[in-house]
Amino acid sequence: MTPQKFERAEILISQQRYSDAAEIISDIISTEPDNFVAIAMLAEVHLMLNKTDSALELINSAIGLNPDIASFFYVKSRILSQLDKYDDAEQLIDQAIDLDPENADYFAYKASIKLTRKKYKEALRLSDIALNLEAENILALNIRSSALTKLNKKKEAKITIEGALREDPGNAYTHANYGWNLLHEGNHKQALVHFKESLKNDPELDFARSGMIEALKARFIFYKLYLSFVLWMSKLPARAQWIVLIVFYLGSRSLHRLADKFDALSPYINVVLIALGFFAFSTWIIGPLTNVLLRLNPYGKYLLDKNETRTSFLVGISFLIFLISIVFYFFLETQFVLVLAFWGLTMMLPLGRFFTNSNKKNMYQIYCIFLGIIGLCAISITSVSNEMFNLFTVIYLFGFIAYQWIANYFSIKESNV
Repeated sequence: MTPQKFERAEILISQQRYSDAAEIISDIISTEPDNFVAIAMLAEVHLMLNKTDSALELINSAIGLNPDIASFFYVKSRILSQLDKYDDAEQLIDQAIDLDPENADYFAYKASIKLTRKKYKEALRLSDIALNLEAENILALNIRSSALTKLNKKKEAKITIEGALREDPGNAYTHANYGWNLLHEGNHKQALVHFKESLKNDPELDFARSGMIEALKARFIFYKLYLSFVLWMSKLPARAQWIVLIVFYLGSRSLHRLADKFDALSPYINVVLIALGFFAFSTWIIGPLTNVLLRLNPYGKYLLDKNETRTSFLVGISFLIFLISIVFYFFLETQFVLVLAFWGLTMMLPLGRFFTNSNKKNMYQIYCIFLGIIGLCAISITSVSNEMFNLFTVIYLFGFIAYQWIANYFSIKESNV
């Protein structure tokens, strides 16, 4: 009966019915507790179900029973990658390659780790090794295409990804990957075609869903410019990203000093400074703010996940407070309304990360609540004294400025693993 059960489990896995497959494999293990093949298969199924803790425990058991099977180290490497333990994941995939140096999947997977870690040349080299072993390896073709895109070799990238589509025209991941490559080129219209095709083949693929959101929002010209900047920054390693931010900051400070020193140039420099300030601030809020617009789209609203929907709601409320306060200021001209407008405008920044999927989610939420309370205290005091600047206003300003640097620090750290 065991071979038939294995066959049935494999069919269910191919159909992405992982819970059903897990029941059958668990039944095999209940009668054969030392069946390391079944244990390893169950570990992989648990990985697909995002049960990483149990998946890790199972694969460790399988390796303990038979430490000479390369695929076990391959599965464990994938589990640790999902847990963001990339150093350990690389060591494990190297062990798999040592045990089975002719397996193209192992080289392709190691290439995917290198791509995630922004080691694009190494990702390209490893994907080429995989393709020399198996010319039709879909993962290797996808990683090669992405690495070439990151290296600005767009013509080669296009040839490679189209080769992957010829091998498997219905592959959801390949269509999503092609869509992201097209976004890097600034072609959001064609990207939409591939994201749509990807979601048709796999409606649950988050890689395609997030790409579709970006492509839809790229219809707005300002967001398209912003997306180009974000995708360019995403290619850079951590040190280069910090250099860009510091140069931007120091450049702004230098322009301030020039404006103070040369009165004739001051009007022109101030226009540049306003534009730079607007751009810097908009990079923080344009994502959730355009999600508000996407929620008004009869189709786009179904693409947003629960956190994105809640974030767009909070940012939308904050922006509405800002707009209403500005309108009232023209009639009342009181410091209280002006402070309320500033609070509504600036709170969009921390609220935009309130429901982030970051490892530092709690930190962002605590900081946001802290800023919100300090801001409300400043507003309350101003409503009584009609004085814009008070202790809480100063604390809020320093907290707001500090938030940008803190959030940048963790954002860059999390994007460079």
